[in-house]
Amino acid sequence: MELTDNMKYTHELQNDVAIFKLDGNMLGTPENNLIKNDIIEYLDKGVNKFVLDLTDLKHINSTGLGVFITILTKIKSKNGEMVLCNPSQTISNLLKITKLTSVFHILHNLEESVTYFKQ
Repeated sequence: MELTDNMKYTHELQNDVAIFKLDGNMLGTPENNLIKNDIIEYLDKGVNKFVLDLTDLKHINSTGLGVFITILTKIKSKNGEMVLCNPSQTISNLLKITKLTSVFHILHNLEESVTYFKQ
């Protein structure tokens, strides 16, 4: 199966939480560097709470998982936190198989993810 649909994403600041909505396939494309740069920009502005909304993310490979880990490392270095939100069954299974469920905080929907930071 050839996956040619590159990942696209949007981001917005909701109160003090940066929400990144990922769409398509995260497969080691140039968008990976763009998302890292956008997260660094938020961190430089003092934002340190992030939600990666995976609702529309179809596929992810090892390079994409590496990007998630890099992003999480950058966020934690600024005393921040990141939540993965609503991964598909396929992506959830991949996170379980790779034991990354112990690394990432995973929640079921966007509302729950934003509320998580208010605790």
